[in-house]
Amino acid sequence: MFHLAFVKLVKMALLRICILSSEIVPFAKTGGLADVVGALVRELAAAGHEIRAFMPLYAAVRRAQAGTQSVLGLQNIGVTIGNRVYVFSVRTAKIPGTAIAMYFIDCPELFDRPSVYTRDPDEHRRFLLFTRAVIESCLRLGFAADIFHCHDWHTSFLPLFLKTLYAPVPLFARSKSVLTIHNIGYQGVIPRAFIADLGLQAGEAQLDAADLQFGVINSLKTGIKFADTVTTVSPAYAREITATSLGMGMESTLRARRDPVIGILNGVDYREWDPRHDPHLTAHFSAEDLLGKRANKQQLLAASGLDPDEQKPLIAMVTRLASQKGIDLLLEPLPKLLSERAFALVVLGSGDERYASFFQSLTHRFPRQAAFSSGHDESRAHLIEAGGDIFLMPSQYEPCGLNQMYSLRYGTIPIVRRTGGLADSVRQYDPATGEGTGCLFNDYDSPAVEWALRTTLDWFADPQSWRRLMRNAMLEDFSWGRQIERYVEVFRETIARA
Repeated sequence: MFHLAFVKLVKMALLRICILSSEIVPFAKTGGLADVVGALVRELAAAGHEIRAFMPLYAAVRRAQAGTQSVLGLQNIGVTIGNRVYVFSVRTAKIPGTAIAMYFIDCPELFDRPSVYTRDPDEHRRFLLFTRAVIESCLRLGFAADIFHCHDWHTSFLPLFLKTLYAPVPLFARSKSVLTIHNIGYQGVIPRAFIADLGLQAGEAQLDAADLQFGVINSLKTGIKFADTVTTVSPAYAREITATSLGMGMESTLRARRDPVIGILNGVDYREWDPRHDPHLTAHFSAEDLLGKRANKQQLLAASGLDPDEQKPLIAMVTRLASQKGIDLLLEPLPKLLSERAFALVVLGSGDERYASFFQSLTHRFPRQAAFSSGHDESRAHLIEAGGDIFLMPSQYEPCGLNQMYSLRYGTIPIVRRTGGLADSVRQYDPATGEGTGCLFNDYDSPAVEWALRTTLDWFADPQSWRRLMRNAMLEDFSWGRQIERYVEVFRETIARA
């Protein structure tokens, strides 16, 4: 009877949530992790929940955020890691445009470095200190978090610490942990020799015996084993990492959990990514009025030095140049199709030099059809989404992906492989019924990509059908307001679980 009453109370109450991540927009970003966590912080706070958000005070953040304030009672605190005592303080600043406080863990010895992530031998200590400092800060603030929400390997030791080092602390008696995996390929594997850095009284007892036998400690695996709930960033990816080799060795650990991994598709921040009011565009448009899309296509073609014939389809890519992104699948079909079919190609990306050279070679062979820009240019990325007709995203695997969802809102039809979040956010178009939002292919090989490209180019040749497809795509809604409800539901279920 008491348990039922407690569950009802949990369902009604606003939550106290501590969110910790190695990067959070707008303060530090190297990838999608920062976007997702930044959106979670804002949306959960907007829903009325009490949020404490923490990230490290990196050197770049210190320079950009000169106005941070010291937090009373959180100065010069010592934490022992291995044979060293590290001293940290906490500073705070408002997230721009909000009343939400961001808390920064300030430890110059560990975080005043040229980049967010390093290959330094004490990289693991940087994030062990960060994790411990967050718990210590909540303790001194008297913040009895209902949920500690951890993200990726950098904070994966928190669930273990909560159940060992901080188990005797009354303030955290009811606290639960949720670990969200954004990309299971990054696991924070460290040598067994650093076991003392964890500060565990029982030493090896809580760690994976097989890993220790191989001489390593796996940060992410530890989090998976001890977190009260594990989530990831799309339902399909949750299934893939549990049942296939995409689990990168974590499949059995995930399956061994009492509760299955929960997949929650990431949302899109339509304040930044909506053609009706995109601040990076000079011409805006909507599903009801597409004149602005035509203007953006003309601008993109001109800026890229391509044939200005807007009647030809324009295929676009904004991508990391990495094998995960499926670039290998394009090496044969793209030159072949550029020779056979009348279309243009615009690519923006950075990464592996092999792939950069490939796209650069296309610009030499097809100077009026293909354009490649190296690096990342936010304004150009928005123009590519707005001016393209087709967005190509042939990923080998994709935990969630955001560009395909951006493309849908801009009426830029995605071609994606049926994997992870791509499979969860794009529906195969059927010209016979007029249903669907893009083109999906199954096999990870070049013939499959070629089929998808030819199919989509054929759809483009039918203006009436293409207009229907564009409208379907633009009316899809992946707003965070919808996704955040599922996170709150998961948090409540975690709290109510015995």
